[in-house]
Amino acid sequence: MIDGAAGYLVSLLALAGLFPALETRWPRPFALVPPIVWSYLATTALALAGLWARSDAVIGVDREIGTHLMPALVFLLLTGCDLGAILRLGPHGLAAFACAAASVLCGLAVAWLVWHRWLPANAWQALGCLGGSWVGGTANLVATGEGIAAAPAMVAAALLVDTVCYACWVTLLFATVPFADRFDAWTRARHRDTDMVRAPDATPPASPGHVLVWLAGALAVAVCARAIAGRLPTDGPLTPPTWTLLVAALAGLVVAVTPLARVPGARGVGAALLSIAVVTLASKGDVDGLRAAVWLVAAGFTALAVHALAMVAAARVFGFDLGLCGVASLASVGGIASAPLLAAAPRPSLVPVAVLLALLGYLLGTWAGIGLASFLSLLAGRVA
Repeated sequence: MIDGAAGYLVSLLALAGLFPALETRWPRPFALVPPIVWSYLATTALALAGLWARSDAVIGVDREIGTHLMPALVFLLLTGCDLGAILRLGPHGLAAFACAAASVLCGLAVAWLVWHRWLPANAWQALGCLGGSWVGGTANLVATGEGIAAAPAMVAAALLVDTVCYACWVTLLFATVPFADRFDAWTRARHRDTDMVRAPDATPPASPGHVLVWLAGALAVAVCARAIAGRLPTDGPLTPPTWTLLVAALAGLVVAVTPLARVPGARGVGAALLSIAVVTLASKGDVDGLRAAVWLVAAGFTALAVHALAMVAAARVFGFDLGLCGVASLASVGGIASAPLLAAAPRPSLVPVAVLLALLGYLLGTWAGIGLASFLSLLAGRVA
């Protein structure tokens, strides 16, 4: 059993880096389930086996990671957000994303109403984190948990639900590709402005110097964001952690419109920090959280069922084709890692659309998750 800070940190770094390293050598097993999911599952299994003791040293490492890593991660992710390119998607693509995000959030609210009798009292925290993930991505899940000061068990349970439901959802979406022609005929689909979006420019490879500069800059932003958040008023959902993430996000958007955004390395450093954050949360897994996750998985599938019905209805009303519906959905539920893969199947021209919609999800996901958590907490208080 590991109970020291050094051993705990070494094990986290090894688990965070193992599966991304394996992907570079054997990419096929990671085509549908990304390395970060494998990292989460492996860490959860080790936590349930009792590899780590919750000693003061281990808890201290957790605290430092949560304090400094999350704002740095949010900053790095948003430095690559091209707002101009997102706006050039046009109303058709943006409407598809809006329908996907809104239906996911409504589906999670419906799922809480259906399953709240069997869920823990603070399950609204897990569903809020799930809302952040299913509008943006795993980074938004973790950031939402930090923003609402969610219990570690609820964040870990949300990660497990995200993993299980995502695996089933992406499989289902790929299985619908052969039916695209019939679906598009039924919805009277119109291929419009989304086909005219130019693919984002590729960034050059990063040097060790780029990596270190981005890491230092991101941590500096995290420190400054915490200092600024401590001077701002707190009211309702605007807690110090929420203010910290908001300030870090604004800093990222400012950098995104400057020449600094073209300096390579931000995406790689952000991906590394995200892996560390995920395995840190997974290391807190316990049997009680696993029991709670069983009912939360049922809630997750309920939410996806509502989302699917809503997307079919929206496709009929607005003339979305199946490819755009799937890309908008997977840009939310799956994120930037999987949405382009689905886009390439029915219409390769949708690949840049998938990337831009996933970036839009990164931009909005954390605030959508915090908003959903605030709504569900009020709803839970009234029901109780």
